[in-house]
Amino acid sequence: MADVHEFTSLRELRRLSAKRTYAMFASESLDNFPENEQVAKMRTNIRIRNEYKDYTSLPAVLLAQQAPVGPARPKTLAITAGPSQPTPSGNDRALTLAPSPLNGSSLNGTSGTNELAVGSLATSTNFAKALALHKQVKTVKPAYHPPWKLVRVISGHLGWVRSIAVEPGNKWFATGAGDRVIKIWDLASGELRLSLTGHISTVRGLAVSGRHPYLFSAAEDKMVKCWDLESNKVIRHYHGHLSGVYSLSLHPTLDVIVTAGRDATARVWDMRTKAQAMLLAGHTATIAD
Repeated sequence: MADVHEFTSLRELRRLSAKRTYAMFASESLDNFPENEQVAKMRTNIRIRNEYKDYTSLPAVLLAQQAPVGPARPKTLAITAGPSQPTPSGNDRALTLAPSPLNGSSLNGTSGTNELAVGSLATSTNFAKALALHKQVKTVKPAYHPPWKLVRVISGHLGWVRSIAVEPGNKWFATGAGDRVIKIWDLASGELRLSLTGHISTVRGLAVSGRHPYLFSAAEDKMVKCWDLESNKVIRHYHGHLSGVYSLSLHPTLDVIVTAGRDATARVWDMRTKAQAMLLAGHTATIAD
């Protein structure tokens, strides 16, 4: 029996050749080819124009608020060529340029140098006044005082001091640090009067009330505490922050306290009822002093 030899069809060979060609050249990326410098510059200019076309000039309201810099300049300044001639009284700010000969020769054929005659610039009354005011302005120098000198170094905390508050009567001040302790110091002598413990993390904010014997503290343990300075104990807690509290402030006339921290919110508290009166949201990151 004779052997039967089967030959691959031309269509199949063409398909296999196209497949190998694609496998060989398809992996080469076009990103490696250098880009035309002019095309890249054009693309950058188009992108800048599309993104900043609305901000090329200030709005009319802001332009009106811009103060003029330096003395006012004359509104019209005419430059004319030819010999100086008297000008009308309405336009006394004109520069007159004398005709200059071309190629170093005068009109009568003799050699000479180019001459440029500039007429005098007559200043108007308003312009002269502006210049006079500008010359009269003097630089205000701050009052000199001798360099500050270090009087005392107060040490006692075991961590970084993160907050400080001075009592309205200037008799003592309080400090809070990374050692979770609030210390009360005598302002005149610098001696330690009292140490208050209760926070379990770094004390970030302190405030002393000028109308009540209260000291308020905020810390990274999400707690805001009210200390009674007559009994040296915590009498109120303000719960609500979802993370560390980094900032604290008292209202000067109302019994209101405002705190803010890492949860990107500011909270207003009623000092007496411990209730949250208001939640101020809008920040996207930590609020700190």
